[in-house]
Amino acid sequence: MPLTLYYHPLASFCHKALIALYENETEFEKRMIDLASEADRAELQALWPIGKFPVLHDHVRQRDVPEATIIIEYLDRFYPGSQPLVPEDWEAALEVRLWDRFFDNYVHEPMQRIVADRLFSAHGDLTKERALLTTAYYMLERRMASRIWVASEAFSMADCAAVPALFYASTLLPFPGDCGHLSAYFERLIQRPSVQRVIDEAKPYFQFYPFAEAIPLRFR
Repeated sequence: MPLTLYYHPLASFCHKALIALYENETEFEKRMIDLASEADRAELQALWPIGKFPVLHDHVRQRDVPEATIIIEYLDRFYPGSQPLVPEDWEAALEVRLWDRFFDNYVHEPMQRIVADRLFSAHGDLTKERALLTTAYYMLERRMASRIWVASEAFSMADCAAVPALFYASTLLPFPGDCGHLSAYFERLIQRPSVQRVIDEAKPYFQFYPFAEAIPLRFR
């Protein structure tokens, strides 16, 4: 295999990279990393000293590629599939990158802070994080009122980012009842075969998610 993905099936940013790989049926092998294992942590840090996954190792080009967004950009450049996840047109690509950042910064990050608070029993004030998620939901509700996908006519990197961000965030703060367009967008995402595959692979590990009881039964 030309590519190896260092990852964990429960990790949200790994989901983002996996969806991209599955969307274009890219050949790769998996190396699951258990952060509780000192040996696994050392193996990951040898590739990316920050010690976070996912990291993609390209055996052909002898390059280690960290960060889900950069992995997807790299795949589009060196291992393209039938459908580019970042459009070639500059204006269209800029829109995809904007909404990719939107999901990572304003949905994914506050979600992870809320999860970490429970994981470490910090009992912090999460008012700002929940307010940011609410703001993001209503921005997406307006955005999706006349769209199928969030950033372009076709499924893109931004939609890859949307899946894990919205999946886990919705277990912490459900979509408001008046966000029908957002809910419909989420359902379209969930129906993608690539997304279903990622969720199926994560199911055995959902029990370790700090808010496991909030995951809808259809995903368990």
